[in-house]
Amino acid sequence: MLLNDPIADMLTRVRNAQKALHKDVFFPASRMTESIAGILKENGFVADVHKEERNIRVVLKYLSSKGAISGSRRLSKPGLRIYVGAKEIPAVQNGLGIAILSTPKGVLEGRVAMAENVGGELLCEVW
Repeated sequence: MLLNDPIADMLTRVRNAQKALHKDVFFPASRMTESIAGILKENGFVADVHKEERNIRVVLKYLSSKGAISGSRRLSKPGLRIYVGAKEIPAVQNGLGIAILSTPKGVLEGRVAMAENVGGELLCEVW
């Protein structure tokens, strides 16, 4: 299946699965989506991430009857790329969320990119 924007597809699948109260969600595997899913796990937004042959399985995390992810937004899109410097990385929801960037050092969470003094393409925000 050919996708124009696999990151937006991943975020949409996770959002829809949480609204439907699913236990887990699958999406096509790529290095980028695998890195983003790993960052979501490290920051406590999802319970677990498993890489299968061609898919990534994300086990969703719920706080009472509400998903751990309140919202997400794709920022840099295929038609409009958004780049930021290390000092321009935005604070998401006053520090309650995370920004995910694609940098020369790999896909990093915003605070880690600031600590390493590296900027890059602003992929998405999750809160």
